Order: sequence, then structure tokens, then C-alpha cells
Amino acid sequence: MGLVAGVDSSTQSCKVVVRDPIGGTVLRNGRAPHPDGTEVHPDAWWDALRAAIADAGGLDGVAALSVAAQQHGMVALDGAGEVIRPALLWNDTRSAAAAAALIAEFGAGELARRTGSVPVASFTATKLRWLRDAEPEAAARVAAVALPHDWLTWRLRGYGPAATSPLGPDLAQLTTDRSDASGTGYWSPATGEYDHELLVTALGHGVVLPRVLKAGESPGVTSEQAGAPGIPGGIVLGAGAGDNAGAALGLGAGPGDVVVSIGTSGTVFAVSPEPVADESGAVAGFADAAGAHLPLVATLNAARILDAVAGLLGVDHAELSRLALTAEPGAGGLVLQPYFEGERTPNLPDATATLYGMTLASTTRENLARAAVEGMLCGLADGLDAVRAQGVAAHRVLLIGGAAQSPAVQAVAAQVLDVPVVVPEPGEYVALGAAAQATWALEGVRPEWPVPLAAAPASDPQPDIRAAYAARGV
Repeated sequence: MGLVAGVDSSTQSCKVVVRDPIGGTVLRNGRAPHPDGTEVHPDAWWDALRAAIADAGGLDGVAALSVAAQQHGMVALDGAGEVIRPALLWNDTRSAAAAAALIAEFGAGELARRTGSVPVASFTATKLRWLRDAEPEAAARVAAVALPHDWLTWRLRGYGPAATSPLGPDLAQLTTDRSDASGTGYWSPATGEYDHELLVTALGHGVVLPRVLKAGESPGVTSEQAGAPGIPGGIVLGAGAGDNAGAALGLGAGPGDVVVSIGTSGTVFAVSPEPVADESGAVAGFADAAGAHLPLVATLNAARILDAVAGLLGVDHAELSRLALTAEPGAGGLVLQPYFEGERTPNLPDATATLYGMTLASTTRENLARAAVEGMLCGLADGLDAVRAQGVAAHRVLLIGGAAQSPAVQAVAAQVLDVPVVVPEPGEYVALGAAAQATWALEGVRPEWPVPLAAAPASDPQPDIRAAYAARGV
């Protein structure tokens, strides 16, 4: 049996892991950066994928590969398979007014019923409406719409612009999976079908949409002439996934598990056997990559809150953690409402961060560090409450992401989340989940690989922290 590879084409970089399908041991890995910004030409993802594969030692011995990637990104293609304009990413908020327009036209309750979610600026449908209104000539050229993982998988199979792809621009060969389709704003996790009326209302006309693959289904194999040295032909491809669904696979998450991921964005998501439709818009009723559902709350502001405050204090993250743990819970009355980049949940795209409770006694380096950690985690705790309010069970929290390794983050998480917290060993869980999906496509069975834990911080509830945060409102 050959090896399997998983790809995480995230906002900031592309990561590749190569695993042994017997036991799931990681044998090698690689990465390459993506450009900064909220719009990126997909060619940058293709170049980074090739560089990350090379950094991982290539694909020799790899029998199957799957790509997980950032959700929502709008890849607009013309009839010749050319990318019409740089892709608008999930964190591009210029489509906030478009989201409001779609809600006004259909109603939040109706959109939640039809798609499981109320659209915000992150969703693909809102970006298509923005394109229709802001760049009508470009919108008129759109013949197909894909998501980042859809486009990369299509390219790996040898499709794309005729000048660079051996199999040419066969748009009908585009594929996706249910987890990524559920983030478009025009696909229903409950019915498993596209809602073409919503698509046409957003963009102005119908287009080719990727075929939605079932869990464990393969769209085909890599082409040895995919236009990329180092990518051999004949490697079985997995269906691919959105990044959060990929992480759920990598963690082996099941019903009762809630994942709190602290990266560029913050996410709270849980595996649910039933679909969710929250007309308030707080919870997105996404699908997962294994046949179930993945109700999710996302925040634009997460680890970057810690980056900003560490920079302000002139310290690294280890010292920021030490300072925060030196302060008492509640940070002496300092409360940071950390909407540095606007916010998705709550839906406040134009908001800014605010620091409350500054006095001569409270304004210390230690309290500011503590307020940053508490503000970040209180926002995520609100997300956990919103998910549970939809009837989703929460028996434990799996705390992941780069910031989850901070002792201060672990300690405060145990204080503000009223569910037992465990911290898995550091890992590229989105890419690890994609590798599990590759194994599923290769063998026909979802693998069950162990996930070692790094910590289980002692629960020390401090409800006053959240009460002070909530008192500041929005």
C-alpha cells in the first residue's frame, strides 16, 4: 500500500503532510507561503502547492492525495478556463453591503431554511453579488464559479486554461465536496442540492457549478502532464474539503466534540448528526466532510489579537503569556473588545477594537496582556453558547491552532469555557484530515488514527470574566 498526502491551502500558506496510512504516522511535511491580502490570484496557490510538495520531499511513493483549503474564496472562471480576476477571500469584507442586500431580498429566515446559513461578507454568494455590482463586465464573463480546493483539484487532474493544461478548460470536470459547497450561500446541506435561484440572484446569470462529491468519493487521478514537474500522474485524489471540515477529520471529531480553533480567524464548530438553520445568522449550518453536519461560528479576530498586543508591548508570545498569567482573572477591570479587523460574528464588518476600564491602577502591561487573551476567548465562548443554543451537544472542547499552545490561552480557556478542555498535540490538522480523506478515497473506508493530547488544563470557572465582557455589549 502506498503513502497518502494531505494539503492545507490556507489563507497564509500551503502545507503538505505525507502519512503512512497504517497508523497515520507523519513521515514528512513541507510548506510554502501565500501572498498577503484579502484577494489573491489562484495561480499563487498553484505555485505554493508545487513548492510545498517539493519542500515535503516530493510525492514519490504517494498513492493518494486530497486538498483541503480556505472556505468561501470566489474563483471566477471564463469559458476558456481563465481566472477572470483575483479571488476574493473569506476575509474580504467589501461584500458586506451585498450580504445585506441578499438578506433584504429573501429574508434571513428564508435563506437559513434554504441554505442552512444567513450570508455574511465571507460567503461566496455575497462576493458574486459584489462582482455583479462593482465589476459588471467581469461578472458578465463568468462561466463557472469554483472554490480554492475545487480549483486546485481541477488543476491537479490536468484541467485549466488551454495554454497551460493538457486536458483543457473542461468546466464540467470541476468538483467540490459538501463541506465547501455549504459555505457558498447557494447550496443546501439539508437537501444536498444547489439553489440556482439564489446563485442567479447573486451573480445575475447561471453558471457551471462544481459537482458535489460524496464523502470518500474520488474525482479522479492526477495527470502526469498537469503542467507541474514533481506531480506524477495516477495519484488517486480525494474529494477535498473546506478547512474546518478538514480539521474535524484530522481530529477524528464526532458528536459531542466541539473544536475551538485559534488561527488567523477563530472558529467554533461541532459535529452534529442533524442540519442546523439559525436565522439569527450567528451559527452557519455547514456540512462536514463525512456525511454529517458542522454548525460553525467564525470570528475574524483571533490570534492576531495576541500579535497586536504583543507588538504593542514589545514582547514575544512566550512573554505575553507570562505577563497574562501574572495578572489576576478579570485583568483588574480592563476589558478588550477585540474587533481589530471588523468582525464576522457578531456581524460588524466596520467595527474597531475598544479597550474599556482603564484606570491608573488597571493600566499595566500584565493586565493588558490578560485582557487580550480574555477578550479573544470570551468571543469564542459566545460562539460556543450559540452552537449549543441550536441543540448541539458539547461534551468536550478540542482547543487547536497556534495560539492553543500558549499556557495563558489554555488556562483562560478552562476559565471561560464551561466545557472540559483538552489540547491535542500541535499538528497541521487540516492537512492531516485531508490525508485521512485521501486514505478514504484510496481504500473505501475512513481511517481511525489516534490523536495524542498535549494538555488538559484544570477547569477553574471564572464567570465574572465573561460577565464583564458581556456588559460592554457591541
